[in-house]
Amino acid sequence: MNISEKLAELLILQEKTDAIREELKLAPPGKVLFLAPLDVTTEDTVVVEADGFGGATTMVIEGNYPVDYVIKFERLFPREREAENAAEQLAHRRASPGLILAASE
Repeated sequence: MNISEKLAELLILQEKTDAIREELKLAPPGKVLFLAPLDVTTEDTVVVEADGFGGATTMVIEGNYPVDYVIKFERLFPREREAENAAEQLAHRRASPGLILAASE
């Protein structure tokens, strides 16, 4: 298989993948689902980034997302909505990142 054929196959596979994600209502990998300041007293930001398979990572970061930042807290959630709920608790209800993003048992 030459490069052109491989690229054509890759395009077909990507179209199929996109169609499945749309059908399942899943965000593509790397899509930002939530972005908000943690609070007005810090420069920290709450970010939720989809993994493309129904899960998402909620992060508290410092810096210029997505280019130059440091992750202070993060947790992978099995469902996008769970990650968004955690982010809403952090950004809008002033919940503790250490408690909300602590790994669950």
